[in-house]
Amino acid sequence: MTGRRRSSPRPFSYAPALASAVACTAVIASLLSGCGSLPGASGDSGEKEPVTVMTWAPEGTRATNMPGMPAMAEAYARWVNSRGGIRGHHLRVLTCNERNDTVAAARCAQRAVDEGAVAVVGSYSQFGRSFMSPLEIKGIPFIGGYGASDEEFQSPLSYPVNGGPASLLAGNGRQLAGKCRRVALVRPDTIQGDQMPSLLNSGLHNGHRPPAEDIKAPEDGTDYSPQVARALDRVGADPSVYGTAANGGKATGSCVTASLGDHTDTFFDAFRRLQEDGPRVHVASVLGSVGQALVNRTGGSSGPLEGAYLTGWYPVSSDARWGPMRKVVDDFAFNDNRIDPADQGVQTTWIAYTVLRALIEQLDDAGVEDITRHALQTTLADGDHAIDTGGLTPKLRWRETDMLAVQNFPRIVNGMVTYQVVRDGELVAAQDGFVNVTQTMERGVTDDE
Repeated sequence: MTGRRRSSPRPFSYAPALASAVACTAVIASLLSGCGSLPGASGDSGEKEPVTVMTWAPEGTRATNMPGMPAMAEAYARWVNSRGGIRGHHLRVLTCNERNDTVAAARCAQRAVDEGAVAVVGSYSQFGRSFMSPLEIKGIPFIGGYGASDEEFQSPLSYPVNGGPASLLAGNGRQLAGKCRRVALVRPDTIQGDQMPSLLNSGLHNGHRPPAEDIKAPEDGTDYSPQVARALDRVGADPSVYGTAANGGKATGSCVTASLGDHTDTFFDAFRRLQEDGPRVHVASVLGSVGQALVNRTGGSSGPLEGAYLTGWYPVSSDARWGPMRKVVDDFAFNDNRIDPADQGVQTTWIAYTVLRALIEQLDDAGVEDITRHALQTTLADGDHAIDTGGLTPKLRWRETDMLAVQNFPRIVNGMVTYQVVRDGELVAAQDGFVNVTQTMERGVTDDE
């Protein structure tokens, strides 16, 4: 057990005490901060040291932006601090614009080191090689990142709360296997994008479907008409076997799934234009690339995403289990329009801070007064208690025995996803509960199909 040790009292001396009292009377601020031996000063008040953490994400870039993640972190801190902190520890949240840039990501990590952060929580970055090294050198745990980089599922100091893009793509493939005869995947022409086809195909393989047509696209494209045309040409369209979610979800024709982050809306805008005069092709995607806000912007029930099949990490945003997060947003976000409670980045940040809070409470229960990087990391790696996220994920624990056997992603502990569908312009659950795609992910990274 670690904790602060109180220094032994010195023998009483009238002259130093008098001088101290005079100095304190002269300057009130000094009485509070410099005269800790006097009654009522902070040294005897029982207050605990604040806990400093950081949350970073890209904002204002031409590629994927996640401004809601640091905004959610700030709202969470205001909430817990209004209640006296976490077991008496006020939460100090640092935020950083990662800018979708490798240098900026490294600078955010270095700032976390320089300002004494004990953890990085609920953050987004594709540049794991840049940010994990500074954290590993100082032993700073990375808790509940979005899963946008391989290092989040490889570094011994990373503690993911979801299965990252790997689980989403594998799950989307399984979801589409029962709905589509032919599938085209439109994905970014990046290192991360290069992993997507095998993962999606592993899910399609489960349903005895052929591999998807792999169509690369620029991550920051402004017009995806060429990719739409190529996808439609590759899968064709068979209206005689096409169905929609509204008529029971029995589509077994041609399907296009797209995963382009913030630019997925640009893709579906081009898709809508090119589909106006031809047989309709079913569409699909993963949460994070498509969400309720995009469904609304593209026309709701009359838009191209009506009937779309989507795979997510968590329950639908209307689920009652999100009630506590929504109340915090309502009461402490102060109308911050960066926060969309239906966004998976915001949801991941909420879950990551739920984990942080549980860790601090575990340490407090164990009598640990100083919340340090080492204390958090030890509890994460060897903790006896699984962390309950209120049903938003399975209970989480990161011992060696909890790691899933997914090659290249050894830190995954949560192989669950949810199936969702756009029905009458609203994202709703396509089936109850979670779907375990652990074995599907294993196939996606071990088989060359």
